[in-house]
Amino acid sequence: MSPEHTYLLERAKHYCAYTERSIFDIKKKLQLWKASDKTIEEIIPALEEQDYINEERYAVSFAYGKMRNNKWGRAKIFHALSQKNIPEIYIQMGLNELDEEEYLNTLKSVVASKKATGKDEFTRQNKLVKYAVQKGFQADLAWKVIKGEL
Repeated sequence: MSPEHTYLLERAKHYCAYTERSIFDIKKKLQLWKASDKTIEEIIPALEEQDYINEERYAVSFAYGKMRNNKWGRAKIFHALSQKNIPEIYIQMGLNELDEEEYLNTLKSVVASKKATGKDEFTRQNKLVKYAVQKGFQADLAWKVIKGEL
């Protein structure tokens, strides 16, 4: 192993130890550090083998973090993880880990935080649903929350 390879591997370990990272994140960082494609292809499996990166663990952590901190719904989380090339099976695992009660409470707080105006009640409610959908929540679930069914 070359000194450059060892240095980049250690640097990547520190980068991964700080917070959960995806393979996509690591590749981008290694490219930023001017690592060759060959070096990247050697470092990624080494990090996986030593459990510094784990796509399933990353998907679960990402899903919880985005729901709790950014108030995102499942659709937006799914799209963001897809953008990072996370396998769909891990994305589904991450989404399935979300607590239903906490998810509904998050949707309720998203709806409550939005001040929608309109000529009539339906227009106002429609704006609230559009906002919830924009945040990644399912429209039918948003309607139920707005109408007080949940």
